[in-house]
Amino acid sequence: MTLKIGVAQLNFVVGDLVGNADKIIHAANTAYDQGARLLLTPELAICGYAAEDLFLRPSFIAACNDAVKRVADELAGLKGLNVVVGHPQHDPRAQALRSRSVAVPGLFNGASVLREGLVVAHYAKRELPNYQVFDERRYFQPGHECCVFEVAGVKVGLLICEDAWFDEPARLAKAAGAQWLAVINASPFHVGKGGERHQRMAERVRSAGLPLLYVHLVGGQDEVVFDGASFALNASGQVTARASSFKEELLLLELQGTAPALQMVANGPMAQDRPDEAELWDALVLGVRDYVGKNGFPGVLLGLSGGIDSALVLAIAVDALGPDRVRAVMMPSPYTADISWIDARAMAQGMGVRYDEIAIAPAVEAFKASLSAEFAGLKQDATEENIQARIRGTLLMALSNKFGSIVLTTGNKSEMATGYCTLYGDMAGGFAVIKDLVKTTVFKLAHWRNAHDPYGTGASPIPERIITRPPSAELRPDQTDQDSLPPYEILDAILQRYMENDQSTQQIIDAGFDAAVVQRVTHLIKINEYKRRQSPVGIRVTHRSFGKDWRYPITSKFKA
Repeated sequence: MTLKIGVAQLNFVVGDLVGNADKIIHAANTAYDQGARLLLTPELAICGYAAEDLFLRPSFIAACNDAVKRVADELAGLKGLNVVVGHPQHDPRAQALRSRSVAVPGLFNGASVLREGLVVAHYAKRELPNYQVFDERRYFQPGHECCVFEVAGVKVGLLICEDAWFDEPARLAKAAGAQWLAVINASPFHVGKGGERHQRMAERVRSAGLPLLYVHLVGGQDEVVFDGASFALNASGQVTARASSFKEELLLLELQGTAPALQMVANGPMAQDRPDEAELWDALVLGVRDYVGKNGFPGVLLGLSGGIDSALVLAIAVDALGPDRVRAVMMPSPYTADISWIDARAMAQGMGVRYDEIAIAPAVEAFKASLSAEFAGLKQDATEENIQARIRGTLLMALSNKFGSIVLTTGNKSEMATGYCTLYGDMAGGFAVIKDLVKTTVFKLAHWRNAHDPYGTGASPIPERIITRPPSAELRPDQTDQDSLPPYEILDAILQRYMENDQSTQQIIDAGFDAAVVQRVTHLIKINEYKRRQSPVGIRVTHRSFGKDWRYPITSKFKA
């Protein structure tokens, strides 16, 4: 027995119901022409993931239903083709199951099986995640049934994402006759997530004794990125097929053999494992490309300082959009070292982007003159430094207003954590590309990008001196970051333990870190929450970012 299966690993746009339906229809026709009799689409494919409070609008749910019907109607002539479409399902009969925690009674995160113009089966997701960036219990009720449908004599057990992380849904599907498991997913990327998925899915197939196909979304949606890399496992947990990561792909497989020895094999070559840096780079590139493209911006601009953060953001932007849609602006002050503008100019020229220099000294003097009476007799301090940063932010935003390009901010996670950034200054902008990268990772990625040219935009784009010189905001004479912060190797280690892994200050101290440094860093994290709340959305690439993952009160007197 051989069954050909298509996996539509596609990049959908939240709310673009017509465009999303078009993609599904095209993938179905293509797969059918190549002999497939089953096409699987990702979780909530019809509306995109995640539609958030759009799920609360009845008109949105109705439009999703219309889009599913359109897909069914347009594929009605493809005899014998089964298409699994993920979409929100509303069943008013389920209102009796309403929970106080469910905003929309009778709404499910579901999927429909379409065949020859008809809906032949429904499934409602049983396990609703409500952690990290997930808040599905805000919108959906959990399902309570299993779904097993037949294609060419083979029985398929359908699960949705989180269902496959638990034993019961797979066990119930097998008890209902399933011979293999199809899992449709929208699981946001973070470094290491791919290995975790493989491990958990391998556990599932071994406990259920069934092979499994993991169908995954790809694309950027606001702060999250979906990495694709759909894969198949045999019943012993071995990977037998894998799609590319961070790319749209129609993966075609063959289900071969007879139960219980069924196995899925890719028609083409299997994508290989890649190093974390390559995956991380692609996540950032895709995050920028989709945020800019899906929101209709003509291009991006950023302040290029001659430092490593802005250099890395420029390289990411060029890889994402090409040099013609990227503009770099150097805004020197009297404290800007010559090597800063020399290196910035060289990098911009090497990457082929438009480069401009706008001196801020006249504006700084104008601000000082306006404030001279108020500041009379007072020493210069961070106030004057922040004025410089805010002038730069104002200039970038003015260019954005005039030309329509979005400003990319260049602050990293270490700075966001400790408040080593200026509100309405270097934090001013529309998208924070490296907001979730600690400084030590910034250095690692800069080295990696200089050693690789994954998008053909130029080798070694970041001048070596930018990487090796001590980091500095250049807002006062001879300033370096380490005047205000612990060494980044120490700071980042504390940050990862405290912020990402929820270790207590005492646990961190017990691990060998200086008590005074730990207390200082954690204090800075707490008192700068108000800044982070006003920072632009940025790309999430760790298991805990300063975004939906981190929800701490600004006003709080709690002390551990």
